[in-house]
Amino acid sequence: MRSGSSKRIFYNSLFILCISASLGACSKGEQKPAGGMGGGAMPPAEVDVVTVKPGAATLTQDLPGRLQAYRSAQVRARVEGIVEQRKFEEGSDVKAGQSLYQIAPRNYQTAYEAAKANLEAAKQTLDRFRKLLEAKVVSQQDYDLTEAKYKSAEAQLSRAQEDVDNTRVPAPIEGRIGRSQVSEGALVGKGDATLLATIEQINPIYANFTQSEAEISRLQQAMNAGKLKKANTAKVELVLEDGRVYAHSGKLLFSDRAVDPNTATVSLRAEFPNPQLQLLPGMFVQIRFAQAVSEKAISIPQRAVQINTQGQYVMVVDAENKVAPRPVVTGAMSGTNFIVTDGLHAGDKVIVNGLQKARPGSVVKPVEWNPNAPILPAAPSAAAKSGDKK
Repeated sequence: MRSGSSKRIFYNSLFILCISASLGACSKGEQKPAGGMGGGAMPPAEVDVVTVKPGAATLTQDLPGRLQAYRSAQVRARVEGIVEQRKFEEGSDVKAGQSLYQIAPRNYQTAYEAAKANLEAAKQTLDRFRKLLEAKVVSQQDYDLTEAKYKSAEAQLSRAQEDVDNTRVPAPIEGRIGRSQVSEGALVGKGDATLLATIEQINPIYANFTQSEAEISRLQQAMNAGKLKKANTAKVELVLEDGRVYAHSGKLLFSDRAVDPNTATVSLRAEFPNPQLQLLPGMFVQIRFAQAVSEKAISIPQRAVQINTQGQYVMVVDAENKVAPRPVVTGAMSGTNFIVTDGLHAGDKVIVNGLQKARPGSVVKPVEWNPNAPILPAAPSAAAKSGDKK
């Protein structure tokens, strides 16, 4: 009963609008010379329309998400000392193993030289004890003790070499390095591994987002009832803040099998290529992904749907090329198109462009819409032409 009452209110409002438009047209018509379309009569306005054709449509959903680096590594001081030099430009790209800072190496170089000499002496002693063991001059126990000292010297040299390498502070991964957390002359590594900088790998890049439990349940019920089919694709799109679709499509990596009890949502993650490094960690985006397929859906461009106090409606062109409003009910999205669940039928011509010229009851010239056609500048009005002649 509410639906019927709403439609009656809607049509009554539009009836009054049509009567007003007709009276205005009659008033103007009285001033025109006889001859109808002859003389100075303007031809019907041209409007772009789409002809409704039910067919298969992939239902999509746009969900808010946030970008996250593919890999992230903290650069920390592994040895104690004074930072002598920073060797990178903040915000630049670095390679794995690249030297980022120089920590004063003198003490560590001295320790390395001492460990190297100690190892050489231990090796000579071991070689001598090996010959003595063969001659049965020393016992096996003495030889084993000498060999253990040699291995300990090897370990000391390895640690000393690692300390020398760490004075160069090598990059643990490839990626983009952020702001330096220390300045030259700072004492680092005393008591803890001081954070020096952070490196993030952002090609590819992750997009984390969530979907409500209720929406997942509704889709599952529709699939179980045979109304929808599962979309056999893991392809996803990323919609930027200005509404543009990102040039590279991504792939859905996973969907949690558990529902977060605090938010009643399921966590999802997608991965996108980022060759131009256009996408940055922390950015808010919209993730558009396929959820299901409807075999007999009516989809129309989003721009064709208008809204007033009674609800959504579109402007259609009838068999006599007259404009008439039509209330509609929309449901899910299919990319940038609305899926219309009520109000339209096969063959209906829905106005997409030229709505400002399409008054209810007026006669228009419908032209099938070509979304890829270039947008031409508007033609000058009759008033402008008249002014030019003067």
